[in-house]
Amino acid sequence: MAAKQMEEIQKKLSMLNYPRSNAPAQSLLFAGMERYALLEWLFFRLLGDKSPFSQQNLQGDGVDRDEETSRIQYLAEIAKFLGITATIDTEVIQGRGSYEDRTEMLRLIVDLVEASMFADNPDWSVDDQVTKDIQLIDSIAERQAQIFSEDCKLFPADVQIQSIYPLPDIADLESKLSELSKKQLTFQQNVDDLASKHPYNPDEDYAEAERKLRSHLESFLETARSFNSIYTKEIRPWTHMMEVPQLHGFGPAANRLLEAYKMLLKFLGNLRSLRDSHDTVKAGSSETVGGEPSSVVRIIAECESALTLLNRDLGILSTSIARERGELTS
Repeated sequence: MAAKQMEEIQKKLSMLNYPRSNAPAQSLLFAGMERYALLEWLFFRLLGDKSPFSQQNLQGDGVDRDEETSRIQYLAEIAKFLGITATIDTEVIQGRGSYEDRTEMLRLIVDLVEASMFADNPDWSVDDQVTKDIQLIDSIAERQAQIFSEDCKLFPADVQIQSIYPLPDIADLESKLSELSKKQLTFQQNVDDLASKHPYNPDEDYAEAERKLRSHLESFLETARSFNSIYTKEIRPWTHMMEVPQLHGFGPAANRLLEAYKMLLKFLGNLRSLRDSHDTVKAGSSETVGGEPSSVVRIIAECESALTLLNRDLGILSTSIARERGELTS
């Protein structure tokens, strides 16, 4: 079947005056200079006189591999330009698929060239043929409901819908557009009126967050101050006594105090991260008010000072505990 189809293709090539229509079928279907020369000849018949490509006309087998690769790429670009391939596909130019697939592709290209050079009626020109073909397609599209069954989806969805539902009048569409534009303008005015009655404050959420943060920091600072006062008056003098008291141990209460103190130190250690978070929260506001630091910045600075004192006192307390335990062991 494919061999017979190839014979018909070669007859059409002869009718189209292709100079090497008698070349072996294998050389026209498989990669090689003979196939490339045929494709180039067919492509330029389709491109016509106003082709954006220049014809190379490379003949014979004395072409090196780089020139052959360049020519394949060149023909692939023309095929994409003509719409024969969806992409620049060099494998199509070289030949792809079975013998039947290659024959079918070549037949389609030859038929395109034949249709572009000859009309169905000898009295018509090619342009007349194109015009009548377009008129035939338009006529079928307009009367497809009478010609074909509804089960046959021959045309795109918009063409099918147009045949069932006629397009509305342009004047009606313009009138509808004007009406909808007026409604849209009314809605916009209502939105503007509501916006003027309820002004939007982009800093509202920030102000609330800053207020809560300041409250928490002040409470924490008060707790830290109380603890520091107790430590300074009660604990620190005891840890700095010249004579170490003979104790058998601090007991559970003292151990709980030490654990609480360590937890507090850990909490204070995260204060630096809290300050960085505060810098993000307070975006848009100044760090100083009237040349003085803001209340939040001042609170954080005082907390950092308290952290320094507590950290130093913890070291003293830990040293005392270690010394006391060492004496008990000895």
